[in-house]
Amino acid sequence: MRDAAEKIARILPPTPLYVREINGLDVAFKAESLQPIGAFKIRGAWHRLTALDEDARRRGVVAFSSGNHAQGIAWAARRLGIAATIVMPADAPHAKLAATLALGAEVVRYDRVTESREGIAARLAEARGATLVPSFDDPWIIEGQGSAGIEAAAQMAALGLGVPARVVVPCGGGGLAAGLALALKDSAVTVVEPEGWDDMRRSLEASWIEPVGPNPPPTACDALQTQRVSPLTFDVLSRRDATGVAVSEAETAAAQRWAAENLRLVIEPGGAVALAAVLAGKVAAEPGLLVILSGGNVDIDAYARAIG
Repeated sequence: MRDAAEKIARILPPTPLYVREINGLDVAFKAESLQPIGAFKIRGAWHRLTALDEDARRRGVVAFSSGNHAQGIAWAARRLGIAATIVMPADAPHAKLAATLALGAEVVRYDRVTESREGIAARLAEARGATLVPSFDDPWIIEGQGSAGIEAAAQMAALGLGVPARVVVPCGGGGLAAGLALALKDSAVTVVEPEGWDDMRRSLEASWIEPVGPNPPPTACDALQTQRVSPLTFDVLSRRDATGVAVSEAETAAAQRWAAENLRLVIEPGGAVALAAVLAGKVAAEPGLLVILSGGNVDIDAYARAIG
């Protein structure tokens, strides 16, 4: 994990760590929204693509994503001279689609209700002889995402905040949460998901994988709309006795507004759910609390509506 963190630190400067008082206690906020692509996904993407040999790089990569992993792969591929094809939902936020295209990736659209992004991506990769790069179900990706935890722990220590006692993290497929669980071995882990899309929370409580139920409610958290967590991330989080909570759309929007007012940060809905859980009292403020703000890629009109 530390090797991954050192490799990533050579290409990406540390993201800021903010400290604000909540209920009389200092809480640390890791602003992954300020990465070059606006989200933490750049970490795992760089770690994975730099591990490819020259032959694999020549054949290119294929990934599927609602937008943040897409941008991470596109950014890393462009830096390394690798052709990248990204399978993205037709309803992906315009900001994420435009950014992915601007980074030089080819984009293939799909209907997230009637089509399987995994199936489309697998067929493309097989036809082109390309490497399929999952967004979370991959040891290299998980290890890369965990570098955020090593970085945050060092920043907290430098500020005299001690070791992170608990990390609160947004969860879609669980790649970031699993990476943090591996990086911060002495920290409790709480994953946060949108209501109705809280399959990791239910899976951890049941001790087996529970997929998202039929007809889940609409959510602004496009980055967290994962139908089923992976056995890999579930196993890591289960072994660490991670817990989970779910937050409402209103709680998420309130967190976006709080971040704008108190941190001067633009946070996308999926990136704000961990903060939402703390502000709503679903995760109690405590000494050494670390909250991950995982992304800030949001269409400006949707953001304006969210913060009122």
